[in-house]
Amino acid sequence: MKTSCSKLCSLLVVMGILSGCTPRVQLEAPEKPITINLNVKIEHEIKVKVDKDLDAMFSKDSGLF
Repeated sequence: MKTSCSKLCSLLVVMGILSGCTPRVQLEAPEKPITINLNVKIEHEIKVKVDKDLDAMFSKDSGLF
C-alpha cells in the first residue's frame, strides 16, 4: 500500500512538472504598422516611360531633325 501511494504521489509530481513545460504560443499585433516601400519599382517604371518617350521623340520618323 505504501509503495503504490508513493508511486502515485511521484507520478502526480512528475505530471505537474511536465505540465508546466508545455509550449505556449502568443499572437500580438505590432505596435507600429508594417510599411512596404515600393519607391524603387515606381522610379523604374517612370524611367522606362520617359526613356520610351524620348526614343519616340528622337526617332527618324518624328521629323524633329
